[in-house]
Amino acid sequence: MQFPNIVEFKVYGDYALFSDPIARVGGEKCTYQVPTYEALKGILHSVYWKPTIIWYIDRVRIIKPIRTEVKGIRPIKYNGGNDLAYYTYLKDCEYQVQAHFEWNKNRPELAQDRNENKHHEIAKRMIAKGDRRDIFLGTRECQGYVEPCVFGEGESAYDGIERLDFGFMYHGITYPGEVYCDETKGKMTLNFWYPVMKNGVIKFLKPKDCPVHKPLHEMEIKNFGEGENFVGLREFGEVK
Repeated sequence: MQFPNIVEFKVYGDYALFSDPIARVGGEKCTYQVPTYEALKGILHSVYWKPTIIWYIDRVRIIKPIRTEVKGIRPIKYNGGNDLAYYTYLKDCEYQVQAHFEWNKNRPELAQDRNENKHHEIAKRMIAKGDRRDIFLGTRECQGYVEPCVFGEGESAYDGIERLDFGFMYHGITYPGEVYCDETKGKMTLNFWYPVMKNGVIKFLKPKDCPVHKPLHEMEIKNFGEGENFVGLREFGEVK
């Protein structure tokens, strides 16, 4: 299914670290071979975020060969001082991303802001400008950059490889403000899946379609109200 509000962009950087959040509490860290859904969604949030919409990552195309590099890191301990650890990063990364947005039906208070053309045009302008906030490829130390592209243009290092399976992998987190069913309402939920790359392209499932869901804990949805934490359209004369 094609959506009229699709955005396409290239994201690249010298290093990336896409890892399972469960394994990022401390100690050694090792990256996945490919970007996670949550990491790419976070990049889009840095480009343009509004609680009125939910971004869905449709596809990612791996452009450069998957290579890793191990670095010795001195992370800060929770109880003070430094430790020594080895982090495994992806090196010289470049990806093409295709995504679209849908209305966040959990935000009825923002119904007046559902102007599809407005949000689509702003998102495209922000991609052309390179983002609104800093871009990171998985972790804060992995600086990234975005720019517009046409998904599928150019060559990929994996164009001739029909299929690569990556096994059981972390997909992303569903927060209460983006719940997809009654079972996850009021909860923070982890989603897992089995990604497959075909000719360099990975097609993502929506969070609700992932085969494995793990609720973490209860969490209240943050409400948005006119005059409290957003400016109403009436103040701009758009609503009579």
